[in-house]
Amino acid sequence: MDDTKRRHAPATLRNRDAILAALKRHLPARGAVLEVASGTGEHAAHFAAALPRLAFRPSDPDPGARASIDAWAAEARLPNLRAALALDVSAPGWERAAGEADAVLCINMVHIAPWAATVGLMRGAAGLLPAGGVLCLYGPFRREGRHTAPSNAAFDADLRASDPAWGVRDLEAVAAEAAANGFAAPMVEEMPANNLFVAFRRGQGRAE
Repeated sequence: MDDTKRRHAPATLRNRDAILAALKRHLPARGAVLEVASGTGEHAAHFAAALPRLAFRPSDPDPGARASIDAWAAEARLPNLRAALALDVSAPGWERAAGEADAVLCINMVHIAPWAATVGLMRGAAGLLPAGGVLCLYGPFRREGRHTAPSNAAFDADLRASDPAWGVRDLEAVAAEAAANGFAAPMVEEMPANNLFVAFRRGQGRAE
């Protein structure tokens, strides 16, 4: 294992158990979970250790992130934690390279990516998931056009200053995009640090 490749995200230690608790309420008891934009790989290793009957397949478009993911997996040595995939959800047809999945998980990507990434995530997840499959998102969202806390408003301003295509999204806009791709209304749970856990259940059939 190469420790120099492992990246650390301080927020992971603060949010991973709250996210895990929500995942236990929404994920199937068995099956395969595709994680989109896995980043450091710390979440995938933590969830795979806690949910041994689920196979976790992390992914990221960044080669450095994938090296970190695989380094964390090498340390964890878990039979249900797969190698990282090179996936970019803004690319058409990304889901064809993802294999099969019963659930899709995406943590802290929607606001740190152009809107096209959210559109691509919804479209690809709809084509990938079976009926009843779940798409789980975690991160900050605006609700009814307003930020849920002053800290989120400041974070949004910082994001947009870094890249005008980024920013905290309106939950209603995300839900509308999900609905357009055959997902039911979101199940929303409030999480620590003014974040939300949002679960979308796939309707009958697959998107074409």
